[in-house]
Amino acid sequence: MSTGPTFSFATTADEVATAFVNEIKGKNVLVTGTSLKSLGFETARVIAKHANLVIITGYNAERLKLSEETIKKEIPQANIYPLVLDLSSFASVRKAAAEINARTEPLHVLINNAAASFVDFKLTADGLETQLATDHVGPFLFTKLLTPKLLASATPTYTPRVVFVSSAAQAVGTGVDFDALENPDPAKYSKQVAYGQAKSANVLTAIELSKRSKGKINAYSLQPGLIFTNIFEKEDSIPTLQSIGVLGEDKKAIAERPWKTLPQGAATTLAAAFDPRLNDKPGAFLDDSTVADHLLAPHSSDPAKAERLWNITEKIIGEAFVF
Repeated sequence: MSTGPTFSFATTADEVATAFVNEIKGKNVLVTGTSLKSLGFETARVIAKHANLVIITGYNAERLKLSEETIKKEIPQANIYPLVLDLSSFASVRKAAAEINARTEPLHVLINNAAASFVDFKLTADGLETQLATDHVGPFLFTKLLTPKLLASATPTYTPRVVFVSSAAQAVGTGVDFDALENPDPAKYSKQVAYGQAKSANVLTAIELSKRSKGKINAYSLQPGLIFTNIFEKEDSIPTLQSIGVLGEDKKAIAERPWKTLPQGAATTLAAAFDPRLNDKPGAFLDDSTVADHLLAPHSSDPAKAERLWNITEKIIGEAFVF
C-alpha cells in the first residue's frame, strides 16, 4: 500500500476514522447487524460521527431502536435510519431493499456485517440452511437489490464500496460445499464447518463482485480478529466456541488467545470501507486494517470457485445480478 497512516493489531475504529475523516464526510453508509455489543454497532457508531447518513439494521425492531437511541445519545447530530432486516428471509431482504431504494439519496458504502454464527441446523422459509442463508445468500441478494443505489453514488473520483465481514475461519476446512448450499442435509451438518463455509463464501463473493462490476463497484472482505461480542454469550454457540478453544469451561475468554476489543475489531471494517489506498486493489482481503491476501486459503481465493458460487447463488435467489 502507498504511504499514509500505518495500522496494527491495536488500531481502533476511531483512529481509522480520524485518518480518513475526509473520505467519510458526506457519505451514506449502510451497516447490517448493529445490535449492542456487536462489531456492527461499533462500526456504525464510529461512522455516525462523521457521515451524512448511517443506516443500521437488525431483525429485532426493539433492539434496533435501542442501538439507534444509544448512538444518538452519544452523538446527537448523528443522522441514523433504522431498517428492520432479517437476512435469513428473502421476503424480508426484498422489503428492506425496497425501503432503501425508495429513498432519494444514493448509497456510498454497504457493509455486510451481520451473521448467524454456530447455530443449530434449521431450514429457512426459503429452504436454505440458516447459517449459509444469513451469512451468504441473504447478503448476496441484498447487495444485488441495492446495486442501483450504490451505482448512483459513483462520480469520476469515487467508486462505491461493498464490504463483507469474513473471518479467519475462511481458512478452515475445504471451503464452500456447493451441494450442501443447494441441498442442505441435517445429517451432514456441522455448525463449525458451516460457519467456515459461509466466511469463505464472503471472500469469494467480494472477489467475484469486484470482477463482474468491471470497476463500477469495489468490494473487499476482511477478518476482524477475535473479539468478545454478543455471539459469545449465546447459549447455543458456547459449546462450539469451547470446542475450538476460545472459551473456557467457565464460559469466559481464554486469556492466551490474541483478543481484540470491539474498537480494535471494527477498525479493519472502517479501513475496508474508506481507505483510499484500496482503490486500485478491488477484491482485496484485509487483516489489522491492511491488505492481507496472503492469509487466504486456496479455496477462498480460487477464481473458479468464486464464479461457481456466484452462479449457484444467482440460481438460488432466482435472478441474475446485473450492473
